[in-house]
Amino acid sequence: MRVRAYKGLLAAVTAASALVLPVISATPAAADPDPRALSKSVTGLGVKRHLVKFQQIADANGGTRASGTAGYDASVAYVADKLRRAGYKVTLQEFEFPFFREITKSSLERVAPSAKTYVRNTDFRTMTYSGSGNVTAAVQAVDVMIPPSPTPNTSTSGCEASDFAGFTPGNIALMQRGTCGFQVKAENAQAAGAKGVIIFNEGQPGEGAADRRTLLLGTLGAPTVNIPVVGTTYAVGEELAAAGTTVTLVTDTESDLNRKTHNVLAESRWGDPDKVVMAGSHLDSVVEGPGINDNGSGSAGVLETALKAGLFPTKNKLRFAFWGAEELGLLGSEHYVANLSAEEKAKIKLYLNFDMIASPNYTFGIYDGDDSDGVGAPAGPAGSDQIEKLFESYFKAIGEPYTGTDFTGRSDYGPFIEVGIPAGGLFTGAEGIKTAEEAAKFGGEAGVAYDKCYHLECDTIDNINDKALRVNTGAIATATFVYAYSSQLPGGGAPGANQPGTGGGGHDDHDHDGVEM
Repeated sequence: MRVRAYKGLLAAVTAASALVLPVISATPAAADPDPRALSKSVTGLGVKRHLVKFQQIADANGGTRASGTAGYDASVAYVADKLRRAGYKVTLQEFEFPFFREITKSSLERVAPSAKTYVRNTDFRTMTYSGSGNVTAAVQAVDVMIPPSPTPNTSTSGCEASDFAGFTPGNIALMQRGTCGFQVKAENAQAAGAKGVIIFNEGQPGEGAADRRTLLLGTLGAPTVNIPVVGTTYAVGEELAAAGTTVTLVTDTESDLNRKTHNVLAESRWGDPDKVVMAGSHLDSVVEGPGINDNGSGSAGVLETALKAGLFPTKNKLRFAFWGAEELGLLGSEHYVANLSAEEKAKIKLYLNFDMIASPNYTFGIYDGDDSDGVGAPAGPAGSDQIEKLFESYFKAIGEPYTGTDFTGRSDYGPFIEVGIPAGGLFTGAEGIKTAEEAAKFGGEAGVAYDKCYHLECDTIDNINDKALRVNTGAIATATFVYAYSSQLPGGGAPGANQPGTGGGGHDDHDHDGVEM
């Protein structure tokens, strides 16, 4: 990271802090520190040092920091030690989760009518919680729609046991993404005698994550089947649906229903305990790689902000969270929220989420708290719009473009908005494809994924965009300190005042939490 460039940004952040304060009427009292102080103290070099450490941890532990592995445990120890030294009250919240990993790399080869080898992580990918097997068998399509319906989320392929009437036991079931969960499809196929499952994307064109022709990444949600299950692109599925197709499908996996892991929770020793300001990120990577952008970037930005915020006595209570097992379905944040009492939930006035803030082909995405774009997921709980406006003011002040990104439910804000806690945050893009319009607005390359190394072993320290990291780190620091001293919080009012919201309902078909469609 270029120090000179970052020093220039700090000056811009100072101006941004002054400009965003009127947006939420959060001007601190005369005796309180100016929120600009935090922005000045949180440096890009400090954030980058944490990313280097995460990379070193992964290198020393088989290339991964996934929950349930030694790499994650070492990440927890590093973060917790830093926070304790900064004066926080640190809690390691233990919970059990269903662990999954591939022991050896999967393979998919067409044997007939002609030989063809498909490329792992390009043409196909093992679904989380797939069983193991080495199967050569005929492919039998199950109620697929080729060509696809023009309307997404229409196919019912494999959703009912009756779809398998006439299915030949011993064959490999070919199904299509659609209206029911991947787990339902796989369980129905296994019950019908299938020796393997291939689920291909539904086939509708679109932009970014809405394109249902790309590689299908998904999870079964739990280890309930013992046969191989993979996801593919629409093109591969269409090809395999041809009559007379035989393939060899190989997966070698490990699942553990009751593996233990931890959330790291750090609470400031100052501030009103009835007015809690939370910021969080998931600390775990996928098993396949070190997860330096996903989500070392968000974790490092939140950690460095927390370390500097610990120097100041704040008006409101600060609580920082580093979630475990997010990559297996938001399990850490769901466990945390599910175990809060009604009174404790009411004390949390907002939650800020930072998941992937330095994608190499980035956009500056702000969670669309008010559904101002009128598409996709609805607005978040009341107060989420205020958080969105604060971040918008920051980007306007430093002269950087921004765009809205929906509350799709695919990151750790999901459990919070489901119980009515206002939420917001930043996101620079994952496996979706950058559009020409976005490339003109943000730079980068159209027609290429925001993060080509998403969920892959190449998500290393070299996968970080330094500009995106430093700009978003400034936004994290600004928002955290503004809310730390604000007397008017988005979830303001007496305990019990927060009402359930409607934003972000449902999970997405993505490795983080794609247990449904």
